[in-house]
Amino acid sequence: MSEADLTEYTAVIAGKKVPATAWIDVLDPSDGRPFARVARCGAAEVADAVDAARHTYESAWRFATVAERSGVCRRIAAAIRAERSELARLETLDTGKPLSQSLVDADVAARYFEFYAGAVEALGGETILHQADRFAFTLREPYGVCGHIIPWNYPLQIAARTVAPALAAGNCCVLKPAEDAPLTSLRLADIVLEAGLPAGALNVVPGYGEEAGAALAAHPGVDRLAFTGSREIGEAVMTAAARNIVPVTLELGGKSPHIVLPDADTARAVPLIVDSITEHAGQNCSAGSRLLVHRSVHGELVAALTQAFRALRVGPGIGDPDMGPLISAKQRDRVLGYLAEGSRDAVVRTGGKAPGGAAHARGFYVEPTILDHVTPEHRVFHEEIFGPVLCVSVFDTLDEAVGLAENTTYGLAAGVWTSDVTTAHWLAQRLRVGQVFVNNYSAAGGVELPFGGYKRSGIGVEKGLEALREYTRCKTVAIHTQLPS
Repeated sequence: MSEADLTEYTAVIAGKKVPATAWIDVLDPSDGRPFARVARCGAAEVADAVDAARHTYESAWRFATVAERSGVCRRIAAAIRAERSELARLETLDTGKPLSQSLVDADVAARYFEFYAGAVEALGGETILHQADRFAFTLREPYGVCGHIIPWNYPLQIAARTVAPALAAGNCCVLKPAEDAPLTSLRLADIVLEAGLPAGALNVVPGYGEEAGAALAAHPGVDRLAFTGSREIGEAVMTAAARNIVPVTLELGGKSPHIVLPDADTARAVPLIVDSITEHAGQNCSAGSRLLVHRSVHGELVAALTQAFRALRVGPGIGDPDMGPLISAKQRDRVLGYLAEGSRDAVVRTGGKAPGGAAHARGFYVEPTILDHVTPEHRVFHEEIFGPVLCVSVFDTLDEAVGLAENTTYGLAAGVWTSDVTTAHWLAQRLRVGQVFVNNYSAAGGVELPFGGYKRSGIGVEKGLEALREYTRCKTVAIHTQLPS
């Protein structure tokens, strides 16, 4: 495909498509070829977007009633559902994930707007019993302009996850999608306008992180920031936010364990463990990337998982296989580097390399892999690989299981597999993670479930009712009620 044939996507600022002065090629991960190009925004475009958001906030959106904001969010949800197939197609071309997973992403994106359309109608302050002659209460008010920097793995879902509560709460937004997968965010900018969101309430500025992302994080006109991505970039965003005394929500990754006890229903566990590490080729911050299994069921469980991994179909996402490619050659090579090291330290039960054959020759594929007998001395035990790699470790006691689970700087999620409810409660209280799933596992859970990290997995909470509180300030009003004598 020649450069002239590439579909072009520009920034959306103040409700208008902005002519680009420079471009970034967007590659199809299934074959490595460019199929579109996107505007390369920088500090100037970000400044214009922040100004547009500020103008719309001050002139319109902050004065919209809760019912009006709720109605717009409901219309956005309906519009996303109406474009479900096209959004899924764009997401699969952009990210490489299987088409059925992209369809789910579109459904979840719509659900975020539906959920917050209803939840904001129940958001309120509280009265405070303070003094007999003073009536005190709190108000929940929007921040103003919110900046959102999102990753490439679930761009449509995460855009909706972060923007929907911010808009519902009365803020205006500037969204910076990842340069590897910006297309559904830009289409979302069109959809919200068509649904009646005021121009400038959502602005989308694609570009490189070190250019557009850094400019947004450091802009003094941004009142609140949200970032999802790597720990290293999260630290830079937090540093920039600190210079402007701006609150920030960070979701920075994980090394989430499954803990499988002798009384677990392994028949139920196997498919969910497989899905948790192979969905979107393991490129999920709350992927179940570690399997901590009791010695008595280790052999049986690993054999079943190995069989399930070998049965997975790997190919271009548009054909809806079980697993697609990784996002880029850089990410593929990073994962293969971990596998080369891990194969020396641990036992490779299946996978461990890039698949051969003409069908995978140009794309960014890695075989679904099980590394067995991984110990805390191994780098693959601690570090987030962000690929379809399950690291298996053995334990003998509950205390040992907790020690293995906690032996990481991350704390996003954990799965607990046991028939004993007392044991499940005991483990849930001791695991320093934001979400614990007992006899089930869902990456980040449902729209309604608060999602936030412990330790270096981040700060703040997204999803659920907690996200609305994150996007509002608390103001206290105290009124003297005693009549003058």
